[in-house]
Amino acid sequence: MVSVRGWLECDDGQLARIKEIVTADDPERTYSGGWAFPPRQYNAVRWAFYGGHIRAVSLDWFEERLRQIARIPATRPDDAYDERPRGLFLVSHDVDGMSEWKVRGGDLEIGRPYGDYRYLDA
Repeated sequence: MVSVRGWLECDDGQLARIKEIVTADDPERTYSGGWAFPPRQYNAVRWAFYGGHIRAVSLDWFEERLRQIARIPATRPDDAYDERPRGLFLVSHDVDGMSEWKVRGGDLEIGRPYGDYRYLDA
């Protein structure tokens, strides 16, 4: 089993697209049900959260969804910073240990944790 927890930061248009990607997998019957979207979002940044304890064979599915989300373009084409969704996920595999998944710059980077998050593996 794998514990996945993390969040994404985005804008209004990107949040709508993230919700489309998530609901396409039928959240009532899949691990997409682990996504949460605060009913009231504050200020300019929008948030999406994920928490779930999933089967290791489903990790490829989750990775592909995050890669899809990472590629969502900036909502405003004139955005000089090309702000795409960005976020951080901690993925704890019961055999392989923990990894850190960074969503940024239109891509998903998977590596060893930068911080000391071992207390979350207890």
